[in-house]
Amino acid sequence: MNFIKASIQRYQLGSLLLLVLLLAVVLPLSLDIFRLNLVGKYLTYAFVAVGLVMVWGYGGVLSLGQGVFFGIGGYAMAMFLKLEASDPITTKIQSTPGIPDFMDWNQITELPTLWLPFKSLPLSLALVVLAPMALAWLVSFAMFKRRVGGVYFAIITQAVALICTVLIIGQQGYTGGVNGMTDLKTMLGWDTRTDSAKYVLYYVCVGLLVASILLCRWVQTSKLGTLLLAMRDKEDRVRFSGYDVSNFKVFIFCLAAGLSGIGGAMFALQVGFMSPSFVGIVPSIEMVIFCAVGGRMSLVGAVYGALLVNAGKTLFSESFPDLWLFLMAGLFIGVTMAFPMGLAGVWEEKIRPWWKSRRQALRDAAVKPPASAVAPAPVAPVAAQPEPTLPEGVGSQRA
Repeated sequence: MNFIKASIQRYQLGSLLLLVLLLAVVLPLSLDIFRLNLVGKYLTYAFVAVGLVMVWGYGGVLSLGQGVFFGIGGYAMAMFLKLEASDPITTKIQSTPGIPDFMDWNQITELPTLWLPFKSLPLSLALVVLAPMALAWLVSFAMFKRRVGGVYFAIITQAVALICTVLIIGQQGYTGGVNGMTDLKTMLGWDTRTDSAKYVLYYVCVGLLVASILLCRWVQTSKLGTLLLAMRDKEDRVRFSGYDVSNFKVFIFCLAAGLSGIGGAMFALQVGFMSPSFVGIVPSIEMVIFCAVGGRMSLVGAVYGALLVNAGKTLFSESFPDLWLFLMAGLFIGVTMAFPMGLAGVWEEKIRPWWKSRRQALRDAAVKPPASAVAPAPVAPVAAQPEPTLPEGVGSQRA
């Protein structure tokens, strides 16, 4: 019991336990399956936000192209699901049965070599993580080894997002083009569209998200986390101490890319499609906003930021279809101006100190005895006054 309590205090898992209670108990019991599936979709973006906490909050590297890694993971899973949905029996009306429909529309007569690894589910799951990390390593190694950082690195990641979007749309015969990959129904014969499947996928998403937060929290509490903070604040001093700063940046950037790939794969499973609209510059900037609203130094806060922003987007678009973009802009600007450190900053700087002072006041009041129980102070005895002495002869005269 003491070990569990010490672990919770060391890794600051109290807020994570509250998040698990909300996601695993409160929301499934209070929402219907349609709304719960929406929450599951929002949680897929939380993987990207958690990765941004590591690479931006702790590493000091702002990336505006995380949608690329989200999209690569999503496409890796969608390619497996699309191949399963394109069996020869289902596609017998095509001129070339056994290949995806968009390939048949583009006069491709056999499955491309690029698609062959995605016939295997284990290999597809491995590529969900490894493919985004490989691209992240290529970009970050080339940039950080040359000490490219700051605004220049952010612009380069935007350029990578734009290039990937154009590439996916241009290679329509291999990627589905602007329409993406649709009609993703089953995984190993399991229908992912049923209500029971949606519940299972939701809990799988929650479990993977919690595991990702624990992994990142372990990194933060290790020596590597200390070096990341030192590198963010005084990079030259860390370099002069004998550490290769570029290797730390490459590692943390690849870690964030791998987490984003997992989120993209869960998105493809829960939503049932994948398109280049999740790869470009705009979705990448939105993912940075999720992290900024929740707090770029808080892993749990990033999850709340993703939930809040996407829930607001859904609510505003349903209630105010003509004004929801302006309302979202007002939400972003208001939160970032009023709370520079996000929602987590409000908790750490305002609510938590108030709560601690309140608890301390209650303890002091409980320890202090009530006024009625205090014994009255003893009264000092009054010294006896000496009797006045009469002048000599007075008494005799009276007598």
